Order: sequence, then C-alpha cells, then structure tokens
Amino acid sequence: MPTHLHPEPLTPKAFAAYGTVVAPFAHEQPPAGARAINGGTTWRLDLLADLDLHQGGGTPGLAVYSAIARRFPLALQEMERHTQGSQSFLPLGNARFVVVVAPAGAAPQASDVKAFITNGLQGVVLHPGTWHHGLVAVEAGCFAVVERHAAPGAAADCDEVALAPTVWLVLA
Repeated sequence: MPTHLHPEPLTPKAFAAYGTVVAPFAHEQPPAGARAINGGTTWRLDLLADLDLHQGGGTPGLAVYSAIARRFPLALQEMERHTQGSQSFLPLGNARFVVVVAPAGAAPQASDVKAFITNGLQGVVLHPGTWHHGLVAVEAGCFAVVERHAAPGAAADCDEVALAPTVWLVLA
C-alpha cells in the first residue's frame, strides 16, 4: 500500500527536533533576543548559534539555488543528511517550499518521514545529521543556502539513502 504524506504548517515548535525556523518579524514586535542597531531603526536577531559549519575543518559556504516548482503528488525516493554541519534554506522572495525531514540517526523508514510547508517567507536551519529530501519548491524561486564546505581533500559530507517504500508527498 502506498504511503501518502501531507505536509503540516511549519512552526518553530513542530520543527524543533529537526532544526530552527527562520522567519521575518514586524519591527513593532521584535522577538526575544533581538537588539536594536542603526540608531534604533533596525532590529537584529542573531541566529549564529544555530549554524554549525566548522566541524572537521569545514568552512561556511553560501550559494543561491534556483528551483522549479514541483508537481504533486511527488514521489520521495531518497533522503540525505550532513553529519558534520547544518544546512540552511532561505527563500529570496515569496516562494513556498516543503521541508521533508526525518530524525537524525539510522537510515529513515517511510514511517519516520515528516513534511512541513512554509508560508513563502520562512526558511529553515537543519540540525547536523537531520535526514532530509532535496529542495521541494511549491512555487519556482531562488533560495540562499548556507552550508558547510568540506576541508580541501576531504570527502563531501553527504550521506544518501533510498527511501523504501516510496513516499508520495501530497498537497491538499
């Protein structure tokens, strides 16, 4: 019997086991931990503690991905993880995407997989070791991706596994 997965809305609480949600906030309602800069015209909220990019001699990398809109239902057939660093996906515009994840640890089974849909302005920082599917854009768009680059001569930090049985990602 096929496994169907319906994404739930992305919230910090629901996503906490897999990483951090990065989201805009109103100037009038800065979140806890934000500090005023530029003469009080700007709020700054540092999320550096959530980034882990230096394990094993790695260095921070910043890339821009251009993603096409996927068609649904979408067959999810593999997952990947990066055990030595976090990975961040941040939309550079209003582009919704689905974050497909499974807990860090042993290779995920279909029953371990969860999906979260963004509101188009949210991004995520995945904890090191979190299993995830490649970028699943609902609308075409560009994304800033912050990730760990391996030290010169070191193997890439990317484990990939097949997902069996195939999970079908369905948007309602």
